[in-house]
Amino acid sequence: MPAIDNPYYSSAFHGDYELVSVGRLELEEGGVIPDCHLAITTWGQLNEAKDNAILIPTWFSGSHQIFRDVYVGPGHALDPDIYFIVAVNQIGGGLSTSPHNADGANAEIAMSRFPHVRIGDDVVAQERLLREHLGIDRLALVVGGSMGAQQTYEWAVRFPDKVERAASIAGTAQNTPHDFLFAKALIEAITSDPGFAGGEYSSNADVVAGLTRHAGIWAVMGFSTEFWKQEVWRALGFETKEAFLAGFLEPYFTVMDPNDLLCQAWKWQRGDVARHTGGDLATALGRITATTYVLPISEDMFFSVRDHEAEQALIPGSTLHVVDDVLGHLGLFGVAPTFLPQIDQHLGELLGTKV
Repeated sequence: MPAIDNPYYSSAFHGDYELVSVGRLELEEGGVIPDCHLAITTWGQLNEAKDNAILIPTWFSGSHQIFRDVYVGPGHALDPDIYFIVAVNQIGGGLSTSPHNADGANAEIAMSRFPHVRIGDDVVAQERLLREHLGIDRLALVVGGSMGAQQTYEWAVRFPDKVERAASIAGTAQNTPHDFLFAKALIEAITSDPGFAGGEYSSNADVVAGLTRHAGIWAVMGFSTEFWKQEVWRALGFETKEAFLAGFLEPYFTVMDPNDLLCQAWKWQRGDVARHTGGDLATALGRITATTYVLPISEDMFFSVRDHEAEQALIPGSTLHVVDDVLGHLGLFGVAPTFLPQIDQHLGELLGTKV
């Protein structure tokens, strides 16, 4: 089936962005994207020395818009009055080249034929974009949350001479078996829907039952046990937990493309910088020369503080700062008023360090 139209993946929902071709992208798993386009947005100006650039890679199901809405702005650590900030939407995320929108030169890899993409493929494409299209060879900071943290680690390990500072928020350098199984459940929730039709559906609406189940799994693990116990959803304007599911999580996921979500989940499952060093995580993380802040969220149900601590101990010159948030992993949305001040404090300190 050819690429399909999904109005959710547009500037109407995600704000302004630019599509930039980085050309033919050979993938780690042996596939090819003939003409890979990355959806990017920028804030601020690159200075003459080209030493004020910050890269933000995106997380699972998210786009640059969450950073525009929550993280970037005057008075924040990610201040466009000081830095040139580039947010790059990951391959398969729906705005960059993805299964549902592969057309033109990419028509042969549309929908179920889309090749497997790894975190490393995203980073190779991003490095090419920064160098060839923006003239950036060195980054003052790479910062990302969740799958964006996976890409942050990949940057710091793969291109240590290009990354001065790195901040990984709620994400690990090597995906855990628990996370692999969690993503497996997300995948099966979608693919078990008869409307999925082996990935050759005609609309995301054909797979609404699977996408709804997908949202329900996020409810269980994306938010913490304390979020539900304390009925934090009431502060978000909902009267029952069922109303919160129906009014927030389900509408969030059911508009998305199933194949795009599957592409990202497969990539997430296999995030692992140790593949650069024959499976030796300590040696891989030992390559990092960036001043690194590791920022787990206290109540995160699947990127636990313990997992962050174990990796942080292997990164030379790194420090760990736990971000307190009862929401858990989805605290990344910045809903709690106490979340972003902590992020701004840590990123501000990191950006203030000399390298």
